[in-house]
Order: sequence, then structure tokens, then C-alpha cells
Amino acid sequence: MSEETHFGFSRVPLQDKQARVDEVFHKVASRYDLMNDLMSAGLHRVWKDIFAAKVHPSRKAPFRHLDVAGGTGDIAFRIAKAGSRLTEIVVLDINADMLDVGRARAAKRPFDAKLEFVQANAEDLPFPDNSFDAYTIAFGIRNVPRIDVALAEARRVLKRGGRFLCLEFSNVDVPFLDRLYEAYSFSAIPRLGQWVTGDADAYRYLVESIARFPDAESFRDKIAAAGLERATFTRLSGGVVAIHSGWKL
Repeated sequence: MSEETHFGFSRVPLQDKQARVDEVFHKVASRYDLMNDLMSAGLHRVWKDIFAAKVHPSRKAPFRHLDVAGGTGDIAFRIAKAGSRLTEIVVLDINADMLDVGRARAAKRPFDAKLEFVQANAEDLPFPDNSFDAYTIAFGIRNVPRIDVALAEARRVLKRGGRFLCLEFSNVDVPFLDRLYEAYSFSAIPRLGQWVTGDADAYRYLVESIARFPDAESFRDKIAAAGLERATFTRLSGGVVAIHSGWKL
């Protein structure tokens, strides 16, 4: 019997999940950033500002950064703006359509930092050990079929002293807000997705994937189990999202 994993609230063969996730993002790529604005009332921009500011690229020494599942460039552009000519950023995504959006956006934004767009899998990074000073993944880890494998790969490609940072939806821990957030997510977001992208099912999956993702404490433990030390998290907006951190020491 083949190994299974979850795809939203459904169970699917492990080997099928990545293709299904790819199809979701193929459908929503062109409207992905617009939908983020609408779904979060613009809050995702604040979350990403706080998240990217934790990277601190050196402006006086070479700094190599990997942004995984970052196809449209939202995180990479923030880090590039903070960096210098000595900053190199690799934007990695498994989905070609998301990368196409990122390349088009990058062409309109002059940065001193060097940006490279690479299509590859978070579970099998095409880089040598000890290649990067920092690794970020924003709203992408929950779509990876084998999260433990992706975390192990993150640790492998980080240099000693390098930092892992993850921004992901989390468990709301404010009374009443948790019920309000759940009702909004399962009712309004698929309808919004239908209106903006013509695809309610893609956003129904994304909402279900958020609900299935481990709570902040459990995900912190996964990061620690992957060998990333000083694993911590910080909740934002009452726990709607959390920033997770770990170090390769």
C-alpha cells in the first residue's frame, strides 16, 4: 500500500500531492498577490515586512540568501532592498508560473543585489552543503509533501551560523477571534477566490491546508528535530500567522 498524506482535508498518495499543489498554484499565479491583499486586508504586507527585516543582510560583506517557495518575489525584493551589491538572492519555487510572475516583477525593480530565479523542489535543493547565510520560506512550508525532508534540506544548505526563518499561518489563540477567523476562512475566502480568479476550489484547498498545519508549538518542535537550534516562534495578529526561527550552529 502506497504512503498517503493530506491534501487539504483529503488523503492522497504521497507521490501525487506535489502535482496537485502545482496545479493549484498554476491556477492562481497571475492573481496570487492581489488575492493576498484581499484575503488579509493588506496585512500580509506588514507580516512580510516584519519577517524579511529579520534577515539583516550584510552591506559590507558577501551575503547569500535562499528564498524557498518565493516565486512572485515578495520576500526576496524586501531583502534585496535591504542588501547591497554584495548580496546574492536565489528565489526558488517548484512552480514555473509563480517564477514567471516573479521574473516579470523583478524586471521592473532595479536592485543593487543580484537576484536569480530557480525552479526546484524544497525537498531536493540543487545546492551544495553550507551554501547560504540565510533561508526563508513564507506561506510555503505547509504545501510541501514531506516537511521533515524540507527542513533537513534547509539545514544542509545553510552555512554554520546561518538562520532558518519561516512565516506561516498558525493557530489563533485569542478567544472569539479564533471562531471568527475560522468562519471567515471557510466561507468568505473560497467565494473571494471564485470572484477574483474563477477558482473557488484552489482557495478551499489553501484554507484547508492552513487548518491542517501543525500549531506553532508543534512546528517549533519539528524545526528542532531537524537539527536547527534555538528554535523559537513569534505570533503575529493574535496567532493568525507565526514567524519561526532556527539556527545552524
